[in-house]
Amino acid sequence: MELHDVWFVLIAVLWTGYFFLEGFDFGVGILTKLLARDRKEKRVLINTIGPVWDGNEVWLLTAGGATFAAFPEWYATLFSGFYLPLLIILVCLIVRGVAFEYRAKRPEEKWQRNWEEAIFWTSLIPAFLWGVAFGNIVRGVKIDAHKEYVGTFWDLLNGYSILGGLVTLFLFTFHGSVFTSLKTVGEIRERSRALALKLGLATAVLALSFLIWTQVSRGDTKSLVAMVIAVVALVGAIGAIKIGREGWSFALSGITIAAAVAMLFLTLFPNVMPSSLHEEWNLTVSNASSSPYTLKIMTWCAGIATPVVLLYQGWTYWVFRKRIGTQHIADAH
Repeated sequence: MELHDVWFVLIAVLWTGYFFLEGFDFGVGILTKLLARDRKEKRVLINTIGPVWDGNEVWLLTAGGATFAAFPEWYATLFSGFYLPLLIILVCLIVRGVAFEYRAKRPEEKWQRNWEEAIFWTSLIPAFLWGVAFGNIVRGVKIDAHKEYVGTFWDLLNGYSILGGLVTLFLFTFHGSVFTSLKTVGEIRERSRALALKLGLATAVLALSFLIWTQVSRGDTKSLVAMVIAVVALVGAIGAIKIGREGWSFALSGITIAAAVAMLFLTLFPNVMPSSLHEEWNLTVSNASSSPYTLKIMTWCAGIATPVVLLYQGWTYWVFRKRIGTQHIADAH
């Protein structure tokens, strides 16, 4: 296996980690409006992800940096062609981080409500747009012979990509509701389980439609195997939450995300960004990659840094592993 193939796999792993971790992160943010009935319950939801949300975003930074270094042509075409949706995502992530930090800086109810509203919308919008972006990457976009995107913003809004956006939106919200049931106690835990069951059924319909569409249009045997794993894991996650096994449900919903991302990258390979204009203009792992020397240096650096990142992030989740409820939240002044 060539180094550019290795880095294609590593970037797929980084996106899998990001969607697994930030997925429930976004889901909890969305649930602050769908699940919480009062201010105290919103604080419970926010506190479940308070210690980990910023660490989860490290995976996005690493995935973007790895793409820039390993596949500069892919990075350039992707970020120029998808400039507006990626800019919207970036603004949402910035505002979201500020909202988490500033929400409790002042005691006024209006101040806190505004930041909580920001948390909801800056969780919902990226959850949808990431699916739209990856749907277009898999489907193919207008790339010319000079490896430049020549389409418009409206070309990115098509049936397949919009369905992909709905899948990530519902899947992340389901993932977040399972995480909430795993991290809370009392009434909010029971309601999150009930909501997770409803969201799971809707997610299953959307995900199955999107995965079948992907398999029929671009899939092969390997992607079919990944699709079957994703579907079985999602059904298992729904069944597990129904019988109150939140831990199993969370693990299975994570496997669903991992298998779905794997399927998308399997349908791409050896392309990294197909051209809808001409097959010869596809960006591939070979014509979009950096030099072998650059990839070699990157591999050594990744081999040293990655275990450290995994250890400290795993330690963070271990420290903040206990459940919380409204009884753990002090009354607001």
